[in-house]
Amino acid sequence: MRLGWVEINLTNLIIPMDYNLNGKKVACMVADGFEQSELESPVKALRDAGATVEIVSPNHDKVRGWAHDHWDKELPVDVAIDDAAPSDYDALLLPGGVINPDTLRTNHRAVAFARQFFRTHKPVAAICHGPQTLINAEVVSGRKMTSYPSIKQDLINAGANWVDEEVVVDQGFVTSRSPADLEAFNRKLVEEVAEGKHAHQHA
Repeated sequence: MRLGWVEINLTNLIIPMDYNLNGKKVACMVADGFEQSELESPVKALRDAGATVEIVSPNHDKVRGWAHDHWDKELPVDVAIDDAAPSDYDALLLPGGVINPDTLRTNHRAVAFARQFFRTHKPVAAICHGPQTLINAEVVSGRKMTSYPSIKQDLINAGANWVDEEVVVDQGFVTSRSPADLEAFNRKLVEEVAEGKHAHQHA
């Protein structure tokens, strides 16, 4: 399967309708340079299922996305990472993009924010380069997961059981490889958020 960047038509993606996420609140943590489709498509799936999604970022005002090979849309930041509390959310979404996770993984507040979702057994979903932040959070050791191939060795070196599959679910921890996998990623993301806490989801 070719994993290169693909044009994403959000209206053509199958959005899971079997789960009601009313009352669920999801944090989507990004810095400048997140891959636009990897935010827009999962956020749409979550909101279509009834969840509230907030953009959490080291930025305090706006955060700018990346689309394949150029800067794209600016989105308003709902909560600055300095003010964000994991206890306010039921799940965490980590889009990819090359620039985005490299910024997040060097921000100690962002790393601690992500780690706390694992410690409190809440669902976490990361796609493409998104899992890089989780290496610094020291939560991937022993976990079955996938990612964009270029960070495969980084994850293996951090102790992950890396596999080449479109979507992997390990006790509430959802990962996918690229925008080509968004349909499967969205389906499992919504399912895991609906299920809630997983006792074996851990840091």
